[in-house]
Amino acid sequence: QPLHYMVIMKTQLCALLVLLSWIVSVLYSLLQTSMVLRLSFCTEMAIPHFFCELNQMIQLACSDTFLNNMVMYLATVLLAGGPFLGILYSYSQIVSSIHRISSAQGKYKAFSTCASHLSVVSLFYCTGLGVYLSSAATQSSHSSAVASVIYTVVTP
Repeated sequence: QPLHYMVIMKTQLCALLVLLSWIVSVLYSLLQTSMVLRLSFCTEMAIPHFFCELNQMIQLACSDTFLNNMVMYLATVLLAGGPFLGILYSYSQIVSSIHRISSAQGKYKAFSTCASHLSVVSLFYCTGLGVYLSSAATQSSHSSAVASVIYTVVTP
């Protein structure tokens, strides 16, 4: 029942989801911080971003970064892929519910509401996954910085 959000989403469930989000974020940050602290860096270098991107830090390391890259890729798949699959499933349910609406005006209103959300979700996932999953490939630091700005500043 994807269109019954206000009925399903109780205060306790919302608080639980926020708490779970904070716990996962803190644990992921601790994991990545401990992984970066074990790396050695040869010289002082500037990171070409407006903030300290994890994949940029890993690229500057002189020591072996295989484990860091594997942890980063696995975490990206789990922490971004899981919610993405949930969003796709949710939208399939929404589209199914919208097709059952008989009036054209009702369908238009429902689709227009979903379209704005779907465009922001697409923008966030495409730029975010692009930055993190393409860290092994050589890419323009300018385009990577622009993509980082899009998923951290524009989408919120």
